[in-house]
Amino acid sequence: MFQCLNVVMLTCLHIQPTMSKRHIARSIVMQSLYQWDFKGQPAAALPTIIEQTLTEFGEGLTSDKEYVRKTVAGVISQLPKIDSLIEQYAPHWPLSQISIIDRNILRVGIYEINFASDIPAKVAINEAIEIAKTYGGQSSGKFVNGILGAMYKTMDTFKH
Repeated sequence: MFQCLNVVMLTCLHIQPTMSKRHIARSIVMQSLYQWDFKGQPAAALPTIIEQTLTEFGEGLTSDKEYVRKTVAGVISQLPKIDSLIEQYAPHWPLSQISIIDRNILRVGIYEINFASDIPAKVAINEAIEIAKTYGGQSSGKFVNGILGAMYKTMDTFKH
């Protein structure tokens, strides 16, 4: 499963050299969280997962490497709140039934919208949708858009 995502990641990063470094960094955040989640969420393994993913896919990233580490740590520290929001806005989709990729794309998007004051909500939503279209299934972009869009419309805490 990791090899498959790694092949997709390598293909996407090599085909699209014009991707912004922050977009690549977000993709690395998603892949790190994906691996962590797939392995059963082992807290002790997370630093190694992040560093391996940065080494493999983060060539050329400088300041964005800190963004990767900070965002992964932020998602983990806010995980109960983030997962609760996913459950609230996707009531017909228990977390265990959402694909690991989609679940972690949502986690990154929700983290950036609610807890990263330096990232505009619309940017976080658009980036999550693009990452879902690239790495998720056929309907992942629409699924992520539906959940994050509904949250954006109904919550006063969003940064408009």
